[in-house]
Amino acid sequence: MEKHCVELRKTGQFSGFFLDYLEGKDSLKPFYTHLPKLESFPSAIAAKKFDSQKREILSQSLYRQYSEMSLQDAVAENVEALKSGNTFTVVTGHQLNLFTGPLYFIYKIVSTINLAKKLKSAFPEFRFVPVYWMASEDHDFDEINYFRFDGKKYQWNSSQTGAVGDFELDESFRAFMKEVSFAPEVFKEAYLSSKTLGEAVRKYVDGLFGAEGLVVLDGNDADLKFLFKEVIAEDLFSHSPFQKAIEATEQLENLGYKSQIFPREINFFYLDNGVRERIEQVNGRFQVLNTELSFSEQEMKELVDNHPERFSPNVVLRPLYQEMILPNLAYLGGPAEVVYWLQLKGVFDNFKVPFPVLLPRNFALILDTLTQKKMEQLGWGVEEVFQDFETWKKSFVQAHASVDFELGKEKEIIETLFAEKGKEASQLEKSLLQAFEAGKVRSLKILDQMSAKLRKAEERKQAVDLERARRILEFASPNGTPQERTVNMMQFYLSNPDLISQLLGCFDPLEFEMIVLKHK
Repeated sequence: MEKHCVELRKTGQFSGFFLDYLEGKDSLKPFYTHLPKLESFPSAIAAKKFDSQKREILSQSLYRQYSEMSLQDAVAENVEALKSGNTFTVVTGHQLNLFTGPLYFIYKIVSTINLAKKLKSAFPEFRFVPVYWMASEDHDFDEINYFRFDGKKYQWNSSQTGAVGDFELDESFRAFMKEVSFAPEVFKEAYLSSKTLGEAVRKYVDGLFGAEGLVVLDGNDADLKFLFKEVIAEDLFSHSPFQKAIEATEQLENLGYKSQIFPREINFFYLDNGVRERIEQVNGRFQVLNTELSFSEQEMKELVDNHPERFSPNVVLRPLYQEMILPNLAYLGGPAEVVYWLQLKGVFDNFKVPFPVLLPRNFALILDTLTQKKMEQLGWGVEEVFQDFETWKKSFVQAHASVDFELGKEKEIIETLFAEKGKEASQLEKSLLQAFEAGKVRSLKILDQMSAKLRKAEERKQAVDLERARRILEFASPNGTPQERTVNMMQFYLSNPDLISQLLGCFDPLEFEMIVLKHK
């Protein structure tokens, strides 16, 4: 692929909050520890203390999670390496989207793999393991149960509830699979050989990226949750995470930044078979919402001690959980993720957990050959594909018009004529001035109508170029949403099985620009 880069600000796709962070705005510096650059990693390595016992628990948990499949050599080496004190992780995370969901699912992972490689090159005395964190505990099934391909939405409907990673791939799923017979074998093998959605996602992610050593981690693990018991108790009984997160949120809002997440007094869900529901204190008891489950304080303390796996952190505490169970140095996320982490540094400080280097994933737009041809016909460069169609059309039609359809001169003549004649007429009778003014308004309205007709005629004359532009912009942002947030990877992967290797060759995780890739 041919690679081009466009400044993020020129795309119009990113918030000022996110861009201010990337550009190192002084007012945001209290909300993170490290600048998002390569030079930050030595201090991040020095700060990350991760004892051998935690490393052993992590490694054994991973071996257990992979027990239903054979480990690829690169993955096995990385899992074993995690036992060593000179090995660190770099992480991205995402929901268990069907068939990877939108393109940025794979962009996140490619960025993370490349960061591990870049760090190994810069700091060869250490080992860096790329990790994909499966959001298996998430319960918002409607966000992940579909993907879009060739303009069509493919969706699996299920009445199952609770953590989506535990959803069974039942008869309804097998019926859904018949609709996607075009899917590559890596997906068919993963889904058809798995009992649950979590198992299938692990398999297809491993099939796509295992050769690169990517480790897939499921946080829904009893042994790993055991390491998080202190935080669970603190949140349930003292609410300090809520207090720290609220403080940062208010400070950011005072700086003019909009909150991305909304902390609660209790930031855990109760997690069990088919259930993931919020926990709230009601009349001195801990109530699991939408259920009949209720616990006294003593019962809840015993539950934390004996069954920490039944507590699932929300967005406020999931990042902390990740950093407590991994020897992690960096998190790579999308624009909204990056900025919500800035609300959480006080939570990390409260538990004396190092805050990682916070990096954005790579952002990309892939242009196929047909779209490139249309761009050449219009004389467009890569920056033009990020403009608004209606704004472009207005200026383009005017610039290429064969007549002045704005009728500007004619309107000036009408205004002057009626003003002069109205003034003369008012000397005969004052009321005539108002009549001439009304006549001017009617005449200008007629000219506006004629101007609109002339514009429409010019648009019909220039219809070929306008349709070219519309198709280009629709390809880049289907229905007004950026391609990477809408289109599934199969849109390009089916015709280009080398897509992932090409992305690995093009992405630089420390290059904060929009990458435009022209397919050859």
